[in-house]
Amino acid sequence: MVDPSALEGVAVMLFGGQYRDREVFLTGHTGFKGSWLALWLHALGARVTGVALAPDTNPSHWTLLGLDVVDRRIDVRDADSVLAAMRTAKPEIVLHLAAQPLVRRSYRAPVDTWSTNVVGTAAVLDACRQTSSVKAVIVVTTDKCYQNQEWPWSYRETDPLGGHDPYSASKAAAELVASSYRDAFFQDEGAPLVATARAGNVIGGGDWSEDRLIPDLVRGIAGGAPAAIRSPNATRPWQHVLDSLSGYLRLGELLLSGDRRCADAWNFGPDGEGGRRVADVLCALKVEWPALDWSTTSSPQPRETTLLGLDATKARTQLGWRPVWPLDVALRETVCWYRNYVERGAVTSREQLDRYVTAAVAAGASWVTQ
Repeated sequence: MVDPSALEGVAVMLFGGQYRDREVFLTGHTGFKGSWLALWLHALGARVTGVALAPDTNPSHWTLLGLDVVDRRIDVRDADSVLAAMRTAKPEIVLHLAAQPLVRRSYRAPVDTWSTNVVGTAAVLDACRQTSSVKAVIVVTTDKCYQNQEWPWSYRETDPLGGHDPYSASKAAAELVASSYRDAFFQDEGAPLVATARAGNVIGGGDWSEDRLIPDLVRGIAGGAPAAIRSPNATRPWQHVLDSLSGYLRLGELLLSGDRRCADAWNFGPDGEGGRRVADVLCALKVEWPALDWSTTSSPQPRETTLLGLDATKARTQLGWRPVWPLDVALRETVCWYRNYVERGAVTSREQLDRYVTAAVAAGASWVTQ
């Protein structure tokens, strides 16, 4: 079992100490990014209430962590239950990560995707509207919320939203829901500050989702068959999960401090070298773990974008945020996590978080306060 309390001596100096002893309401805590965020918030000394469905993978990073936080199994589309849970928790900040997060699953279950990502977001925001303790809200969407023209430059927060698949379009719609709630209900003095966060292609240990590159490769080792790679020439903005989460937490720090300029949309993506083809990432992964194997499939596939970039200049200049781990380190740390788990049954999430924080301190990250 991971014991995040071992980090507290360092963690309480992060993000201006804004999360220590705060009540935090986290949706989607049983998912990949949500479980890592729950770990980090717990290490920061926050009192976390998690709201989500049961994990839908086995193994599950959330289950492996064994964190001592309030764990509520609620569907975010159930507005009455979300409101009751939020009023009980009395949070000061709400981090909304609960979603149907998979492009290919969205083709199989479009109505479920739309209802979870849009109605669920509205239910969470409406609960925030009716809960007087809430000061800050972050709605996490995706880099795929943009109207992708397959152009060679990266998308900025002012570019049009859209999406040709149910997942991307529903996340663009979630952005519109958040914007409409901010404009319609959260303009008065003292009202919660609402921001949205759009991260790049997130990688890291503990992701067991279907139809994702690294989990498929790891499952291929366990099953003795190479992973099927659909689009080796597709380019994505790759980044480690902890880099995206540091952006969310930095944004939350400033919202909690009352900075109304932060109540806006924000991209959190890698530096320029983070945009790589799938084929290049595969080769880099194999250097770290030679047992990884794959084959390219030519079977008909649902439409997916082949070129996507994310411009995080706004977060760099206005929030002082930037990635801590370059892509080669992110890939090495991801492989390290999976090898430790597959070969030794060890869960090294706390140790990785410790290494990440140490690297952030050495880099002079804006969210490190000593």
